[in-house]
Amino acid sequence: MTPVAPAARREFREAFERLRRYFIVALQAGLAAGLAWYVAASVLKNPQPLFAPAAAVGTIAAAIGNRIRRTAELLGGVIVGVLVGDLIIKLIGAGPVQTGLVVALAISLAVVIRGSGAVMVQAGSTAVLLGTVEPSAPDLAVPRTANALVGGGVAMVVALPLNPVRVVHRAAGPTLDLFASELTAAASALAARDAGAAEAALTRLEAAEVERKQTTESVGAAREVTALSPWRWRRRAPLRRYQNAAAHLELAYTNSRNMVRRVVALLEAGEPVPRALPVAVERFGQSLRLLHRDFLAGRAPDIARVRAREAAEQAGRARAAGLGFSGTIVAS
Repeated sequence: MTPVAPAARREFREAFERLRRYFIVALQAGLAAGLAWYVAASVLKNPQPLFAPAAAVGTIAAAIGNRIRRTAELLGGVIVGVLVGDLIIKLIGAGPVQTGLVVALAISLAVVIRGSGAVMVQAGSTAVLLGTVEPSAPDLAVPRTANALVGGGVAMVVALPLNPVRVVHRAAGPTLDLFASELTAAASALAARDAGAAEAALTRLEAAEVERKQTTESVGAAREVTALSPWRWRRRAPLRRYQNAAAHLELAYTNSRNMVRRVVALLEAGEPVPRALPVAVERFGQSLRLLHRDFLAGRAPDIARVRAREAAEQAGRARAAGLGFSGTIVAS
């Protein structure tokens, strides 16, 4: 029987980790919604300020790391919807048929200008809003555009107080530790010729794809903060290193996952396992962990480089000792 308590604790830890990572997003969304409502209703005297907090929440929660683009898409969609809606309604009036025509034309125009899905959604929803109001009702085009500006602007301002480098450190550290730990687990399974343990390491490594994507999102969000806030410009250098590392991390993750998959295959096929092969995989995991520590300290990765060369050397010895098909791919 599978123990219930360990599984429950694992689920609780994973849920807590997700909450810890995204709790700041929830706080930002709540703060941005309240501020956007206040600015639209009290400062701009907008009689219908509902869209301002909705735009703020959509900008923060739906596009971590792409909030500048999200704000531009929001505004672009609203403007397209306003232009088409105002023009058509002034010519043929409002009603169900007119609303359908306005929405179709607004989305078509968004497609013509190569707008994304978000632009098309905003263009269509704005066109619906304008197409369903009574002709005698107040003009909603200007308030809708103002609300989009307020919501997007407030969302960007709320994100600025974050320390960008600290955010990335918190996301990248656990991800890379998990990455290196599963490589170590795969090496141990290889040395013990335990296909089940190797399969478990592969499953955990595949699940780590979520954490890797979250790290990439965090790098994007931090980059936006340094671009918009003069107080964070001095953080640009370490963030540029993280940006560069994020692209390589994706490749390293993909290839390492495939390597562990081949570890499972060679164990299940009963291929030879020279002593140097698990040592090579272990050294590889060590080099990744050491590289991150050197990265945080801002020093040259001399020790990590030594471990990486040891991994390559051990892989060469394993090939010389004789490997099967999957073993050769692991060494490669």
